[in-house]
Amino acid sequence: MPQTFDLIVRGGEVVNHAGRGMADIGVIGGKFAAIGDLSQASSGEVFDATGLTIMPGVIDSQVHFREPGLEWKEDLETGARCAVLGGVTAVFEMPNTEPTTTDPDALADKLARARGRMHCDHAFYVGGTHDNARFLGELERLPGCCGIKVFMGASTGTLLVPDDEGVGEILKHINRRAAFHSEDEYRLAERRPLARTGDWTSHPEVRDATSAIMSTRRLVRLAKGLGKRIHVLHVTTAEEIAYLADHKDVASVEVTPQHLTLTAPEAYERLKGYAQMNPPIREASHQAALWRGIEMGVADVLGSDHAPHTKEEKARPYPASPSGMPGVQTLLPIMLTHVAAGRLTLERLVDMTSHGPQRIFGLADKGRIAEGNDADLTIVDLKARRTLRHEDMATRSGWTPFDGMDVTGWPKATIIRGKVVMRDDEIVLPHAGEPVRFLETLGS
Repeated sequence: MPQTFDLIVRGGEVVNHAGRGMADIGVIGGKFAAIGDLSQASSGEVFDATGLTIMPGVIDSQVHFREPGLEWKEDLETGARCAVLGGVTAVFEMPNTEPTTTDPDALADKLARARGRMHCDHAFYVGGTHDNARFLGELERLPGCCGIKVFMGASTGTLLVPDDEGVGEILKHINRRAAFHSEDEYRLAERRPLARTGDWTSHPEVRDATSAIMSTRRLVRLAKGLGKRIHVLHVTTAEEIAYLADHKDVASVEVTPQHLTLTAPEAYERLKGYAQMNPPIREASHQAALWRGIEMGVADVLGSDHAPHTKEEKARPYPASPSGMPGVQTLLPIMLTHVAAGRLTLERLVDMTSHGPQRIFGLADKGRIAEGNDADLTIVDLKARRTLRHEDMATRSGWTPFDGMDVTGWPKATIIRGKVVMRDDEIVLPHAGEPVRFLETLGS
């Protein structure tokens, strides 16, 4: 008797842990139920993937969706809209909102705001501070928490933890892998007078490579001394890639499409405030080292660091302009373009956008096309050619640093837990997102 599925994705090339090959995928109850030749099977719904490539659902483990408190820049609904339009099935959102996500009530509030509004699956970081360090072991185990985030530089108020004593106290109280913005705040403070008013090319001088490697060396030393795991976000320097290659036992590494694609000083001269982010876009020599870090397996994941600001805010003369840029909607088209150019394989891209997040953060049932896992798929047309435009971005901020860039490779569908959420640039099943589950908190 032919097997019956809720959904069959037919006729596409599947890219997964087993390699690349033609296969059908059957889904029952939101889970992968079969992979192979399902030509004799029936289903309630069929997705024809002929000529398309099927990837495990893309996971973006660093986004700032600005809600609550900063909704004029973005909110959970618009940020999630960007995500699914870009082929992203799950996001991990950052704690630097107003109020900050540093206690159980703030986390519960974000989860409540996400319910019935976010289009993709989601989890939220809890911010580590001097004040809540002793409670972090409990906070990191709360449902919907993807881990602890610490700002060693580039933040304000209680979220800034620049000192070794404060970072060490946070690490002492946690058991999961914690994520760090690693820039040395003391060096940044010394160098702020180097900012030239209205000259964005001075941004990487203020936030120089030394400030990054100084902080990362301190962080690794503390982590090793305490036997803790760390995740170094948006690594930008050649020195950090070389150093972190020797400390993979405790440190995982994130890189971003922006740092892999844009270079200084050209980006600042052309884009001005739109090129400003922390850590900064750097010179080509640092970018080459990031690519080598991908080639050699030092880099574990790709994160967009989606952090939008309004056009008006970005137009302020440097250094009054804020740092950050949107990116979750363009992560996949940008990286597929690098695949088309031969800079990395599609298999390596899958490793960094699905398998990598699963390994680093311990996702319970996501990250691989495997029987029993959530049926999350990102379906792409590797040959599609498009031009990125401000007006096509779903972000409330209404712009992208990649405006005018021609890309090769485009997300055609986003499938989350067996439901087609986005198809052909249209959200067809809105507000279907649910909290992500993690291995280390299944019993919580």
